[in-house]
Amino acid sequence: MKISSIKYAILITIVILFSYGCDDTAGKKSQYSLSEVPLVNLDHLMYLYADVELPNGRTAGIVHIYSEYPDYTYEIESKEGYTCVDDVARAMMVDNIRNAATDEIRNRYDRMAEFLLYMQAENGYFHNFIWHDLSINKEYRTSLAEPNWWSWRAFWALSNFQSKDDSLMARVEKSCQRLAGNLFDAYLDLPKSYDTIEGVVVPTWLPLETASDQAAVLILGLEAYYLNIDQDPRVLKLIGKFADGLKATQKGGVKQFPFGAYLSWQNTWHAYGNNQAFAMLRAGQLLEREDYVESALLEIDNLYPYLKYEKYISYLSIRNLGPKYEVTGFSHFAQIAYGFRPIIWACVEAYKVTRNEKYLDRALETAKWFSGENYAKTAMYDPETGRCFDGIPSPVEVNMNSGAESTIEALLSLQVFESLKDD
Repeated sequence: MKISSIKYAILITIVILFSYGCDDTAGKKSQYSLSEVPLVNLDHLMYLYADVELPNGRTAGIVHIYSEYPDYTYEIESKEGYTCVDDVARAMMVDNIRNAATDEIRNRYDRMAEFLLYMQAENGYFHNFIWHDLSINKEYRTSLAEPNWWSWRAFWALSNFQSKDDSLMARVEKSCQRLAGNLFDAYLDLPKSYDTIEGVVVPTWLPLETASDQAAVLILGLEAYYLNIDQDPRVLKLIGKFADGLKATQKGGVKQFPFGAYLSWQNTWHAYGNNQAFAMLRAGQLLEREDYVESALLEIDNLYPYLKYEKYISYLSIRNLGPKYEVTGFSHFAQIAYGFRPIIWACVEAYKVTRNEKYLDRALETAKWFSGENYAKTAMYDPETGRCFDGIPSPVEVNMNSGAESTIEALLSLQVFESLKDD
């Protein structure tokens, strides 16, 4: 089924919107024609990329974390390091990298996998940061080799990894099998129990007990693991268990606040990393569970219009005092690319599942945040450079730095529209 000519015209309109610069002269018309300005531009990401020679003798690819306005020089975080598993794994999920036509980019893709393998600890989990001398940061809390975000992102990226290098593929598969074994040991037999936080009932069989945002990344990693590496029936069982946990975090419903939102952790929803609806759509298709699909559509159909009405929010916390949920914490800021990519992915996936073009409309409307329909009235992404600003911290401010997370999340957001042209 082809996208209607109307929808294709909307896609072209989005590209035209992005043909306006987003630096301090935002609003000036680009010197390039539409055909010369691809929506996904790897230039800035490749500027952040570097090859390094690891202590083990292998060449690895890293991505600098911080890039500071106005010259976009690299910076280092004093407690963490200068590159991390989180961002390298994200970069490996950019279609223009993992499906690259050139050997240069494909080789960089392979080298990024080498970096992730280097960061895996003996316990099967991953450290996150390294220092400039290429020693691994094994002490700071955001770099411990433990069941946490960076381990899950590494698992997702490596489970999707494909290479012509058979030896590298074998090592990647072994790496994924080690972490998958950890997941089976930690979660398969974990009882399905519940806790109550400010009157809100939440499941406790997810990572960090209640972290449905992390469980969503695991669902996506396990799906790729099952399709690409090992069709172990335990994988499907674990996907279902995590999906059941996500359903248990979903609160409210049609016209009932918080409108089918999957709480991210405990009694809080936050925009960043809110992959739950997308993961539920994928789980529903893999497991042939229509209830998972319906659960995802409940959030997409009800929470997302609320977010648009509010001009998007960063987080909200709730409590339950009987028949209704009440807000105990709420903020619009900071707004970042990482808070918009999950919405776009979920809407595009909902379109693919249902073929209802209202979901494509919603994805396109959300993407306009990148082209200037936001509090700051500033284009956040520039297709001429591939930069995405790091966020909007207040109604009148723009963080004009362009680090790895913002850059990559913008590319991940926009790549789905380019792919839809041939859908």
